[in-house]
Amino acid sequence: MTFTCKSILAGTALAFALTTSALAARTDLTLAIQLEPPHLDPTAGAAGAIDDVTYANIFQGLTRITSNGAVAASLAESWRISDDGLVYTFKLHDGVLFHDGTALDAGDVVFSYDRARAEGSTNAQTALFSAIESVEAVDDLTVKVTLSHPQGSFLYNMGWGDAVIVAPESADTNKEKPIGTGPFKFDSWAKGSAVTLVKNPDYWGEPVALDKAVFRVISDPAAATAALLAGDIQAFPAFPAPEAVIQFENDPRFTVVIGSTEGETILSTNNGKPPFDDVRVRQAIAHALDRQAIIDGAMFGFGTPIGTHFAPHNPAYVELVELYPYDPAKSKELLAEAGYPDGFEATLKLPPPTYARRGGEIIAAQLREVGINLEIIPVEWAQWLDQVFKAKDYDLTIVSHTEPNDIGIYVRDDYYFDYHSDELKQVMAELDVTADEDKRSELLRKAQEIISADAVNGFLFELPKIGIWDAKLQGLWHNMPIQADDLTDAYWAD
Repeated sequence: MTFTCKSILAGTALAFALTTSALAARTDLTLAIQLEPPHLDPTAGAAGAIDDVTYANIFQGLTRITSNGAVAASLAESWRISDDGLVYTFKLHDGVLFHDGTALDAGDVVFSYDRARAEGSTNAQTALFSAIESVEAVDDLTVKVTLSHPQGSFLYNMGWGDAVIVAPESADTNKEKPIGTGPFKFDSWAKGSAVTLVKNPDYWGEPVALDKAVFRVISDPAAATAALLAGDIQAFPAFPAPEAVIQFENDPRFTVVIGSTEGETILSTNNGKPPFDDVRVRQAIAHALDRQAIIDGAMFGFGTPIGTHFAPHNPAYVELVELYPYDPAKSKELLAEAGYPDGFEATLKLPPPTYARRGGEIIAAQLREVGINLEIIPVEWAQWLDQVFKAKDYDLTIVSHTEPNDIGIYVRDDYYFDYHSDELKQVMAELDVTADEDKRSELLRKAQEIISADAVNGFLFELPKIGIWDAKLQGLWHNMPIQADDLTDAYWAD
């Protein structure tokens, strides 16, 4: 058989074309999250895993929080603020469609905000809307929000996942079939395994590069490492196996980014239940905690010690770690003063995250040294939400609170800490009506000092964001200023 020059050239061109096509940048992504969301409606649940999947991907608010923690426009293309700071007039983007084809209008904003702040609301962050006096549709694309008092954080608050805009036609079914306005649409949910999103072809804004994104649930640290190495997943934005970081840092196939989060990791305490209703007992626990040993043992050195419920990178942060230094002798002294010279027994309920399960073993050993014997009870995430967060059926637990600037939870009478302080309520009430940033910082510092002096919880460390992903993958967040795995800028480099 003979080949002409033309046939050889044609064959070469075809092979090159096929090779080029095969090497084209991929448009799918499988990333992992450690906790499965209990449902997919960010306006009806406190679990951070809900926002991990849905924030900016499926659902959007009038504003949004960017990767550097700044406030940016989202469904609102612009806004005006009255001179007295009481009236915010938002202009909505025209042509925005929900994923079911219904058009976004001012009525949807009125519905969303009124629903979130209504009596009996299931929104986990109703305090975000507490300053709103009224919400009015001026016309189809203009919304006027009137506040009862100036609130310097209002635009930031409306960027939380709890403040996304939903439609009355689909609000009741968003838990299982979320309908938003974002660049991705919900495709499917294999319970216990993965949530799949697909590109929204009718998106009103800049189209995303990915055609499909699969959020796989991998709770086991060893399984997370194996899945990344095998290529079963291409990213784990909040990697749960800090002991394996050095392995990935030495592998050129991967990018490793150690960023910051808003996650205050704490030994949460049931302040309303004896013996924890005695401040001396809580102070004894604080003195029994060796934070650095916990960070080294549970997080392999990743994490920043904290002495209060506030992120160290926040300008208003107060360094209070040394208020209760590690001092077992002082701990025993305080226990004796409180009437427990021989210590006592209690339970420690631990949800699945690595920091909780590993940290719990270390904390139990440390408290045992001062006479506090803990029964460790591992619970799944859904159990933790039902038993601990909702029913307050616990003594101690470990969890990372990843909501931004959330010190306000300490004045919620129904919150699972069961902590009550009139002094703190006065400070937070003043903060709520203060717009001046210097004054706000002063009040925030005072609030930190109050909860630390009361040893409300055992303040442990600020959770790091250990991100590991394929070296060709670009556009993932390095830090986590809000609970989110925002994929709007994610793409594969050629």
